[in-house]
Amino acid sequence: MKVKGWRGQVQIAKVYTASGMRLRVVMAAIFLTALVQLAQVSREATLTVRIAGGPVRVVLEDANGVRPRVRGAVAISESAIPIPRQAIAAMWGQNDRAQGYSLQPDGSFYVDGGFDVKVPAGRYTVTVTKGNEYRRQQETFEVAAGAAVTREYRMARWVDMPGRGWYSSDDHIHLRRSPGDDHAIAQWIAAEDIHVGNLLQMGDFWMVYFAQYAFGDRGRYAEAGRILTPGQEDPRTPEIGHTISLGANDWVRSAQDYYSFDRLFDKVHELGGVTGFAHQGMSFHGYRGMALNTLRGKTDFLELVQFCVPEGPLAVDHYYEFLDMGYKLTALAGSDFPWCGQGGGDRHSQIGNARFYTYTDGPLTFARWMAGMKAGHTFVTTGPVALLTVNGHLPGDVVDVAAGSKLQIAAEGLTEAGGAAVEIVGHGKVLARGKGKVTLELPVDHGIWIAARVDAGGGQVAHTTPVYVTVNGGGWRNESTYKQLLARMEGYLKEVEGELAAPGTGLDAQASRHKAQLERQIAEARGKLRELAR
Repeated sequence: MKVKGWRGQVQIAKVYTASGMRLRVVMAAIFLTALVQLAQVSREATLTVRIAGGPVRVVLEDANGVRPRVRGAVAISESAIPIPRQAIAAMWGQNDRAQGYSLQPDGSFYVDGGFDVKVPAGRYTVTVTKGNEYRRQQETFEVAAGAAVTREYRMARWVDMPGRGWYSSDDHIHLRRSPGDDHAIAQWIAAEDIHVGNLLQMGDFWMVYFAQYAFGDRGRYAEAGRILTPGQEDPRTPEIGHTISLGANDWVRSAQDYYSFDRLFDKVHELGGVTGFAHQGMSFHGYRGMALNTLRGKTDFLELVQFCVPEGPLAVDHYYEFLDMGYKLTALAGSDFPWCGQGGGDRHSQIGNARFYTYTDGPLTFARWMAGMKAGHTFVTTGPVALLTVNGHLPGDVVDVAAGSKLQIAAEGLTEAGGAAVEIVGHGKVLARGKGKVTLELPVDHGIWIAARVDAGGGQVAHTTPVYVTVNGGGWRNESTYKQLLARMEGYLKEVEGELAAPGTGLDAQASRHKAQLERQIAEARGKLRELAR
């Protein structure tokens, strides 16, 4: 006969005729099995972590750096560290694939109030974070066999940006959701201290991913000072870039007119939204789409900070081109979760690792946030705070002065460790630099855009939207680079024509099928260039 035990089966080699002897042998086998199980249990310990100020993001790892892991969307541990039952779960994955549920791509998890978990005896490190404004807490300790270990942490701010009227946002989160997912996702963004999470329904020429159940007010969800709002990353093309539209009252898409970004942008504006280009205009030739559309005044912003592009996280080339040409362009930023991660690849993807702040001039509401974003009252960051005033005015403002006036400029760079390296930038050139806070009195006789740029090292950067300074009602274009930039824009338009002449072979390379649409936009953009050259 066989008796099931911890290690499989215990084989009784001999059958006895006396029933009592059989019983004693079987009971002995069960007793031995129980001892083995007890020995196994005694090697485990119970770890209880209590956290005040949640929701928070937690990393739990052993002495070898091993963290909990999952297979697909199922919370099955593949390591000695199980997934806490208190982990806040919501489905995530690239292109609607089920890649995760209770855990994040790097093995971290979100909890509210704490968690408990049984772990093997050993050395463990707990790291607790809550976005950029709270102090990071980390502790390493030994857990003895059979012990019950309790640790308590209280989240504390090093800076209070809402107290100053600034609220954080991620403009680029991809999560499919139904109304039943809203609470969990709101806790996720709260754990990263994001106040406004823009959940982007994503499309390409063929299909749509990350469905949002509604747009406009019906698709928004607010909880405990956090707002989820639907948006779209569509159209997306390899030839003229990826677009983002935020805050519109409906979803806008036309597969038949897919490459007419201008018409989609116009419709989004009619619906109360704002439009722009993703990935710093770098990836997927977004700068070509900007030449087609930003030149004609169709866009409002550029996603200036993100970890996807090798030039990043702060890639300013195309941003400065259009600012120097005299265009207003608000700086936004986003994580592109679950793709872009600091430290290399999507394994480190994290909501809010790139974000922007908006000044709302009052308590956070969606209407105030939207108005502040439309006004350009923003700065983008991967960690530091960047503050700027020009004659007391905020980023996004237009300040008109008389020729010969002196501008009073103040820029500040803040980090948890103290002041960071900060620069005052005008027309792309550094006008002043220092640490912590820099002031400058600048005489002006021509228009200029002025921004603050912060670098705290290790990919920790920040940049404000400019203050646009005009003199006697003029513009702020950079005369020293203007003709060169007009020629560069023409070069970008010729690149689009090259795509039409030699179409790409990828399934999503559909520009040649929309030749007439693109030729119309090229002609209109060239007309704008001629107008600008006068």
